Amino acid sequence: MTHPLLRGDHHVHSTFSDDAVSTLAENVAAAAAVGLETVRLVDHVRRSTTWVPEYLEAVHALQVPEGLTVLTGVEAKILDASGELDIPALPRGIDRILIADHQFPGLDGPLGPSAVRERIAEGWSTDDVLDQFVAALIAAMQRHPGNQLAHCFSLLPKIGLSEDDLGVERIGAWAAEAARTDTMVEVNEKWVCPGVTVLDALRDAGAVIVASTDSHVAADVGRYPRLTALLDGGDAP
Repeated sequence: MTHPLLRGDHHVHSTFSDDAVSTLAENVAAAAAVGLETVRLVDHVRRSTTWVPEYLEAVHALQVPEGLTVLTGVEAKILDASGELDIPALPRGIDRILIADHQFPGLDGPLGPSAVRERIAEGWSTDDVLDQFVAALIAAMQRHPGNQLAHCFSLLPKIGLSEDDLGVERIGAWAAEAARTDTMVEVNEKWVCPGVTVLDALRDAGAVIVASTDSHVAADVGRYPRLTALLDGGDAP
C-alpha cells in the first residue's frame, strides 16, 4: 500500500447486493485487517429497491475498529442520454451515489453492449457514439452533483472501443465537469480504469480521485495488485 489513494477503498459490495457474498461486518473487518483508513460500503440499487433504510440501520449498527472511517453509498446505472439514474428515493444517510456505466445510455433507455456493437457495425459512427456517451456522463454528474463515478469507461471495451478513442476534448470536458460538480472519480482495481491519460486530465482539472476494488467478497477489500503502477503513471499488468 505505497500510494496514498490506496489507504481507502471507496466501492465495496455486501450481501445487500444480489451478486456479492460478504456481509457488511465482514467487509469492515477485512478493511481494518489490511490497514485501510476509509471504506465505502456500497450496494446496487434500482428504482424498485426498498431495502435502503435497512441497509443504513445495519451500517449504523456495525462495530467499527478505531482508525477506520466507514462511509455509505448506493450504485445506480445511468439509464439514458439525459443522465437519469435507475435509483429509488433515498433516505438521509447515503454519503454518495455511485453513478455507473453498466449499459450504454441510449436516447430512449439503456442499450446492452451487443446492441451498441450491432449499431456501430450498421454505420453508427464512433464519434457519435462517444459524444452521446460522454454527454450522458456529464448530464448525470450535473443532475446528481456531489457523488461518485463508478468504474467509469469500463463500458468502452465491451462495445469495441477504448479510452484512447475518447480524445483530448471529450476527456477534458468530462474531467472539468467532474471537478465543477464535486464528483469523485474512482480508479477501479477490478476494471483497471480509468487509465493514465484520463487520470492526468482529472488531476489537471482539480477533480478528486479515489481508489476502489469494487469487491464482491471480503478477501478482495483494500487489495490493489494492479493499481499501484497505474497510479504512479505506469501501465497496470
